[in-house]
Amino acid sequence: MKLIACLSFAVMMTASATAAAATEQCRFIEARPEREACYQRQEVARAARQKANEAREAEQQKSYEPMTQEDAQLAKAIRGICRGC
Repeated sequence: MKLIACLSFAVMMTASATAAAATEQCRFIEARPEREACYQRQEVARAARQKANEAREAEQQKSYEPMTQEDAQLAKAIRGICRGC
């Protein structure tokens, strides 16, 4: 089991290093039109990542909403219990 966890961790680290290496270095492009096109591609990719992160955060916040309703019902039920009589 530990071997599988170690291997999966190693694969994730390799994948993240590959993704980081895949980013374009626009500042090193000498031709202005190509450099500006590179910056445009990065901006589109950044906007897509930001939108995905906002959607993920909104989804995570919604998952806790049903618990508040259940907590309110539990608190209402507990109020009727005599404490220390």
